[in-house]
Amino acid sequence: MQKVEHIGIAVKSLSYSVPLFEQLLNTNCYKTESVESEKVNTAFFRQGETKIELLESSDPEGVIARFIEKKGEGMHHIAFEVADIEAEMDRLKNEGFTLLSEKPKRGADNKMICFLHPKTTNGILIELCQEITT
Repeated sequence: MQKVEHIGIAVKSLSYSVPLFEQLLNTNCYKTESVESEKVNTAFFRQGETKIELLESSDPEGVIARFIEKKGEGMHHIAFEVADIEAEMDRLKNEGFTLLSEKPKRGADNKMICFLHPKTTNGILIELCQEITT
């Protein structure tokens, strides 16, 4: 793993939370994006080399909506940048970690992503992400 790529924060409303985080971080949101496969709308902020991703559910039955219903708004995941996501997935699987998908999938911000199950990472949802290069 190369670095913390971003921290994901589950929010009920981007229209409320984007201005709040713009004030808090003293910077503008630089990108919003819908990710249909994950049923989320996202907003990104940059602080130094790390990004903050706000996640709003686009579906009342989506994973973010269920997360907020169970735990409330707050930190959802930590994402680590990797050079080769498939090799890192293989390595972690061989180390005994549980992957939430067998193959990486397209996520927000031009990334291929995979999540590790929190039961194998001390209760923290970990995301692996690799920049898509074409």
